[in-house]
Amino acid sequence: MAGRGEKTVRAVRRPEVRLPQLAAYDGGELEAEGDYDGLEFADADWAGQSARGARFMDCAVRRCALDETVLGRARFIDSVLSGVRGVGTDLSQASLRDVEVSDARLGGTQLHGAVLERVVVRGGKIDFPNLRQAKLRDVAFEGCVLVEADFAGAVLERVTFDDCTLTRVDFSEARMTDVDLRGAAALDIARGIDRLSGAVISPAQLLDLAPVFAAQIGVRVE
Repeated sequence: MAGRGEKTVRAVRRPEVRLPQLAAYDGGELEAEGDYDGLEFADADWAGQSARGARFMDCAVRRCALDETVLGRARFIDSVLSGVRGVGTDLSQASLRDVEVSDARLGGTQLHGAVLERVVVRGGKIDFPNLRQAKLRDVAFEGCVLVEADFAGAVLERVTFDDCTLTRVDFSEARMTDVDLRGAAALDIARGIDRLSGAVISPAQLLDLAPVFAAQIGVRVE
């Protein structure tokens, strides 16, 4: 939490995505190590496809189905993902830089070891995202629902959660710098309450989390 005398946390540097004129993708299956530049993918079914190690630059991915889609080690740069949905999407060790994600409906998404830099996640609901050992820098979560998000061992620097609902979040062994939790609509920390050094919470949140803090240091409240 913020130390005495600290006035504020450093602001998140947000992405400024300005897409060029996009060409519609021809509808073929994705390819591993594929190179996709200036394309719009709309209403595509990528279920079960693999684009491991692919690069998406200046692309828009709209309303696509990502069930069991393999995007491990893929790179998304200066791109927009809007209305994507799916269960079991593999984005392990992927890189997202200058990316806007809006209204996603995802479950069991694998993002362990991923790197997110200058990313906005706006709206939508993500159930059981695995962000273990991920690195998040300048990431803004806005108005979204995160159910049992696993940030164990992750590094978070300049991360905000404005108007978000965080249910049973795991911060075990996470490292935080300038993480602002004050704007969260609901904050339920299942594990890792001791890792909030480097984060700032509101007085009301402190009261809500008091039983968890007490349990952490072995204090009985009767």
